[in-house]
Amino acid sequence: MDWPAPDDFVHGSPLTPPAGWDRPGLVMTFNLECAACVTRGIPFLKRLHAEFGDRVHLLAVHTSHGHRRLPREDVEPTLVKFARDFAKLPFPVALDLHGEFARHWHTEGTPHWLAFAPGGDLLRSMYGSQENAQTRLQYLLEEWAGRLGQ
Repeated sequence: MDWPAPDDFVHGSPLTPPAGWDRPGLVMTFNLECAACVTRGIPFLKRLHAEFGDRVHLLAVHTSHGHRRLPREDVEPTLVKFARDFAKLPFPVALDLHGEFARHWHTEGTPHWLAFAPGGDLLRSMYGSQENAQTRLQYLLEEWAGRLGQ
C-alpha cells in the first residue's frame, strides 16, 4: 500500500496521493505509543500547520510498523479521540494498521517524515523528531512557501 485508502482516514478529510498534489506536502508516520511522536512530532506538525496552513499538504499516518500490531477496533477509537479531543489536530490522520504504508516508503521508525513535491516526487525521507530534524524540515517548508508566494 503506497497510500492510505479513503476508509483508512480516521480524522479529517481523506487526502489524495501525492501524484495529484498541486502543492508540496509533508507526511509524518507516528504511533501513539511513541513518546517522541506524541511530545515532539505531533506538536511540531501542528506548528507547521499554523505557520504554513493551506500552502502545503500535511498528513499524520499512525503506523504499527515497529510497534505492537493491534486490531483496528483497539486502535481506531483511541486514535480518533486523540486526534479530535486531545490534540485537536487540524490536518488529516490515517491509519496504517498493518504497517504496509511505512514499509512501502522505507521508514526507519517513528516519527518518520516524507516530504513530497507537487506532483508526487519524494524529495526527503527523514527519521526523528529531535531539533536537527525539525530545523531541516522547517527550512524545507520555508523554502517551499517562498517559492509558492512568488
